[in-house]
Formats: sequence, C-alpha cells, structure tokens
Amino acid sequence: MSTPKRFLTRMVVFLVAVAVAAALLFPTLRTAFMTSPILNGMIIAVLLLGIVYIFRQVLMLGPEAAWVDSYRRGGAATTVQRQPRLLGPIATLLQERQGRISLSAMTLRSLLDGISSRLDESRDLSRYLVGLLIFLGLLGTFWGLIQTIDAVSRVISNLSFAGGDLGTVFQELQSNLESPLAGMGTAFSSSLFGLSGSLILGFLDLQAGQAQNRFFNDLEDWLSSLTRLGSASPVTEGETSMPVYVQALLEQTADTIDRLQRTIERGEESRRSANNNLGALTEKLSMLTDQMRVEQSLMQKIAEGQMELRQVLVRLAEGSGFGTDEQTRAHIRNMELYLARLLEETSSGRNQAIEEIRSEIRLLARTIAAIAEESQR
Repeated sequence: MSTPKRFLTRMVVFLVAVAVAAALLFPTLRTAFMTSPILNGMIIAVLLLGIVYIFRQVLMLGPEAAWVDSYRRGGAATTVQRQPRLLGPIATLLQERQGRISLSAMTLRSLLDGISSRLDESRDLSRYLVGLLIFLGLLGTFWGLIQTIDAVSRVISNLSFAGGDLGTVFQELQSNLESPLAGMGTAFSSSLFGLSGSLILGFLDLQAGQAQNRFFNDLEDWLSSLTRLGSASPVTEGETSMPVYVQALLEQTADTIDRLQRTIERGEESRRSANNNLGALTEKLSMLTDQMRVEQSLMQKIAEGQMELRQVLVRLAEGSGFGTDEQTRAHIRNMELYLARLLEETSSGRNQAIEEIRSEIRLLARTIAAIAEESQR
C-alpha cells in the first residue's frame, strides 16, 4: 500500500507558496481586510478550518495503509492492534475467516462499494467548505453593493446647487462619496478573500481526492488478489444468468471445500508432529536399551568378580593357619552375607529396569495404534 506522503508534500509546498505570496502582498491585503473585518475574518476562519480538516482526512489514510501492510505481512496474528475506522468491514470479515482468505466477486463488490461511499462521505464537508467560501465572498459582494447603492442615493438626494458655489458643491460631493467607496471596498475585499480561499481549499481537496483514489486503487488490487471468480460461463444473448440460489450453493460448496482442505492440512501437520514425537521416543528407547545392556554386562562382571573373590577367601581360610579362628570365620560369613545382598540388589535392579522397558514399549505400541486409527478416520 502506498502512503499519502507524496500528496502531503504537495499540499505543504502549496501552502508555503501561498504564505510567501501573502507576505509579499501583506500591506494591500491588510488594507482590504480592514474594509470589513468581521466578514473577512469569518472567511479566513472558514479557510483555516477547511485546511485542518483536509489535512486530517489525508493523514487518516496512513494508519489504514499500515494496517493493510501489517495484515499482508503477518496475517491475523498481527492484527491485535487498534482496528481501522475506514476499513472496519474488511477487518471484521478477515477476523471471522481464519487461514487462507478467499472472497467471492459479490463480497468484493460489496466491500468496495462500502469503502467508496465512506471516502465520498469524508469529502462532503471539504466540498461544502469550498462552496461556503464562494458563498461568503458573494455575500460580501452583494452586501457591499447594497451599501454602495444606498450611499449613492443619499449623495444624490443631498446634492444641491442652490448656493451657486461649485467649489462647495464638489467638496460636499467628495466627502459624501466616502460611503459608496467603503461599500465598494467591502464588496471587492470579500470577493477577493472568498475566491482566494476557495482556490486554496479546492487545490487541497483535489490532492486529498487523489490520495484517496490511490488508496482505493491499491486496496482494490489487494482484494482482487483474494477474490475467487465463479465457475459459471458468461451469459450470451438470448440466455439467462445462473439463478441466485444456485450461485449461493456453489459459493457455499467452495467455502466448505476450503474449510475441508484447511482441516486436512491441520491433520497432516498433527500427523507430522506425532511422527516426530514417535521418532524422538524411539531414539530415547534405543538409548535406554543400550544403557541397560551396558549395565547388565557390568553387573555380570561384578557378579563374576564377587564369585571369584569368594572362592579366593575360602581358599585362604582353608589354607592359612588362622582358618580355625572364630573372628576370621565371622568376617568371612559377613562378607558372604554382603555379597549375597549385593547379588540380590543387582538382580532386583535388573528386573526393575526390564519392567520399565516393557512399560515404555507398551506405551509406544498404544501410541502407534491410536495414530493408525486417526489416520484411518
């Protein structure tokens, strides 16, 4: 989505040029403004209000375009931010539909019509302000003309040549013409400010319209890429179009197929994750089996060493002169008891390890059976 920065730059440059021209013509504009301060001040206030409103309308397009770009980059997962105002219907529709989005031609047309009507409504006030400036300028013009006509009628009615002194007559005429000239100043100054303000707002409204058209075109291109065209053949002369209920049934069938496809994709992902878990479990079981084999071989070596040690002790007891000592025999009996306990603990540990391996194998078999049943369903 393109941002409205280029149009904002044009608007700012235009306002800077207008401000420079107004600064150069400030003495003349000040004299014209003072001919009717109230009416001209009203015109300038309407102009400033229109400038602020038009800039606001263009700046509002930035967050809307940013929302579309964020959705296109990350999908529904990144749309937890503030919902857009202009694209509210599209945001609601995209939140209701998860996964791959597919719009029908009728839905696309409805969404675009809604966005277009919202854009047109947002420009109604700016257009009204442009017309209001022209109206205020014409109002000041007619008000000044009314003052001029009234003053001229008073001058003519008060004009008298009874004294016979032409100098006095012209001096009175000159003093009485100040009121008609003030009325003409009101008329021309209000027309000047009104038409100038309408020219400024007209250019800004033109740039705002171009920015909104660019935003609408980009939005239409994006939504068109998500649109699914109907499979019906085009209507030729003498033929009737497809019934509405048939078209709705086809669209519903297509949506059902899309949901089924997404369900199958999720099932495939679940099956892949289960296979990965089974592979990891198999690797752990193989490692446990190898470890148990090593421990079993080590236990056998320990048992053999204990048997050899027992035989050596017996031989020493029989061959030495101290074999008849009761203390030596007690030590030998204690060693035999310790060796017997060690053998029993070794055999019990081996049996326990074997039972754990059997339970893990049974769990693996149940898991494989459950996955097989889900795949058959």
